[in-house]
Amino acid sequence: MDGTVLVADDDRTIRTVLTQALTRAGCKVHATSSLTTLMRWVAEGKGDVVISDVVMPDGNGLEMLPKIAQDRPGLPVIVISAQNTIMTAIQAAEADAYDYLPKPFDLPDLMKRTARALDQKQRAQTEFSEPSAERPDELPLVGRTPLMQALYRLVARVMNTDLSVMISGESGTGKSLIARAIHDFSDRRTLPFVTVTAADLSDLEGPARVMARVRGGTLLIDEITDIDDEIQARIVRMMDAPGDHAPRFMATSQSDLTNAMESGRVRQDLYYRLCGATIQVPALRERVDDITLLTDHFLAREERESGTQRRLSPEAVELVRRYSWPGNVRQLENAIRRLSLTSRAEDISRTEVEMVLGSQPEVEPVLGDGEREKLSSSVGRHLRRYFDLHGNILPPPGLYQRILREVEAPLIEIALDATGGNQAKCADLLGINRNTLRKKITDLDIQVTRRRKLM
Repeated sequence: MDGTVLVADDDRTIRTVLTQALTRAGCKVHATSSLTTLMRWVAEGKGDVVISDVVMPDGNGLEMLPKIAQDRPGLPVIVISAQNTIMTAIQAAEADAYDYLPKPFDLPDLMKRTARALDQKQRAQTEFSEPSAERPDELPLVGRTPLMQALYRLVARVMNTDLSVMISGESGTGKSLIARAIHDFSDRRTLPFVTVTAADLSDLEGPARVMARVRGGTLLIDEITDIDDEIQARIVRMMDAPGDHAPRFMATSQSDLTNAMESGRVRQDLYYRLCGATIQVPALRERVDDITLLTDHFLAREERESGTQRRLSPEAVELVRRYSWPGNVRQLENAIRRLSLTSRAEDISRTEVEMVLGSQPEVEPVLGDGEREKLSSSVGRHLRRYFDLHGNILPPPGLYQRILREVEAPLIEIALDATGGNQAKCADLLGINRNTLRKKITDLDIQVTRRRKLM
C-alpha cells in the first residue's frame, strides 16, 4: 500500500495496532484520539484515507463526515464503531462513508479495505441527508455478526430507491422493524407509513381507502402469503395504477416467496412486482453471537424504564446462548423483560432462566458452535443467504472461484492457528505440498501469525 492514512480512535491500543500494521504495509500514518485534530489534518490537506471511530471524547465521527466531504471531496472515510446497530450502518451510508466495520473488527479485513480505498481514491457522490429530529435515538435492531452487518448494508443501499421490497423471515425476527427502518431513514420519512392486512383490502373500496391514507409514503403489506388470490389481484391493480402520489410498496412474509409463488400461494404477477429487492432476515439461532449483545440491550432498556439493574450470571448467559429461540428476537425480548421484573437479585441465575424457558415452546436446545449441523448443510445455508442478499440480481461473474477462495482462506488460517504457524505441520494436516501451501498463503494474502481481534 502507498499513501497516508489518518487514524482517529480514543482507544490507544487500536491506534497502536493500526499504526504498526499500516506502517509495515508501506503507509504513512497520523494517529490521534481527537476529532478536532483529525479535522485540522483534513483541512490542511493531509491524508489519502481516514479511519475513524464514531464515539470520540470531543464529538461524533459520523457527524464529521459531511464536513470532510465538503472540505475534501473524494477523501475515503472508513468508519469503525462498537455501536453495532442498524442506525450506525445507515447513518454511515447516509453520510457517504466509504466503508463501515463493526467492532471487534478483523485486522486483515480492515487492511484490505484500506488498500482498496487507497487504490480507488474516490467515492461515489451521493446527496447527504440530514438526520430527522423525528428519528428514534435507538432502534431494536442490534447485531455485529456478518449476517446482520450484510443486512444493514443492504438496507442502506435500498432505502432511498423506489424499488419495492420483499422482507422475509421467521416470526419474531424483526421484519416489520426492518420495513419501518427503511421508511424512517428514507426520503419518504415525513410521509405516512401504513401497514395493511387482507382485512383492509377485503372490499372493493379497500384499495382506494388505503391509497388515500398512504399519500405517497410507504405501504407495507403484512404477511403477503396469507392473502387470498382475489385480494392479491387487487394489490396488483393497485401497484399498476397508484395515482398521482405513488407510495413505495413493501411486503413481509414468513415463507420463502419463490416457493410460495411456485406452489400457487402467491400470484406470479404479484411476485415479480414485489421482489424489486429481497431482504432475508436471519433467525436468532443463525446469529448466536448476537444473543448476548441483544440481551444486554434489553436489560439496559429495562433499567432505563424501571430503574431496576439486572444482569445475567455467566451460567445464565451460557444457557441463553444455547437455547434455540423459536420465537426469535421477540421471544428473547419478552423473556428478558420477565426476568428483569421477577429476578430476586441483581444477578439473574441459570435457575431463573430455566424457569422462564420452561414455559416456552419445548424445542431442542441449539449448540452455538453448530456441532450438530453437517458441514455441507452449513455451507449450503450460507450460499443460499448470499444469493438471497442479491435479490433478483445474479451475483457478479466468477462466483465459483470467489466461493472457493472464501472457503480456502479461513481453512488455511484456522489450520495455521491449530499448528502454531508451523507450515510443515499445516501442509501435512491439510494433505497438500508445502510449496503449494506457501503459494496459497501468498495468493490469499494470509498472515502466518495468529489473527487478532480488536475490541
